[in-house]
Amino acid sequence: MKERYDFKQTESKSEQDWLAELGEARFFILREKGTERAFSGKYLNCKTKGLYRCGGCGEPLFSSNTKYDSGSGWPSFFQPIDKNVITEIPDSSLGMLRTEVICSNCQSHLGHLFPDGPIETGLRYCINSLSLDFKESD
Repeated sequence: MKERYDFKQTESKSEQDWLAELGEARFFILREKGTERAFSGKYLNCKTKGLYRCGGCGEPLFSSNTKYDSGSGWPSFFQPIDKNVITEIPDSSLGMLRTEVICSNCQSHLGHLFPDGPIETGLRYCINSLSLDFKESD
């Protein structure tokens, strides 16, 4: 059974509450739409089987079965565990056309989606390690 989290709890949080809960580094990524430096993330080279969850609310987002080495410098996945856990938003910041991906549950920034992924879907969800928590599975 898929765990769900009560969005009403997260939408009532102030940015001060988010900062206190997440700390400065995670707050910068999740709430201010920041990006961690390439090749610096905790989960970039993680090959352990398990589930990647939103670092803001704990919502399950990606399975390790869909993680792959894209060479981009960030953890990459070719699909979320369910299409409804991710919201895609057009992003024209930094003078380029991209698709931002956020957690559908708490609206936290995760990373970006690109159309250059592996053959399974042709998609690359390029995700900041700081936007994720990982739970190992048996």
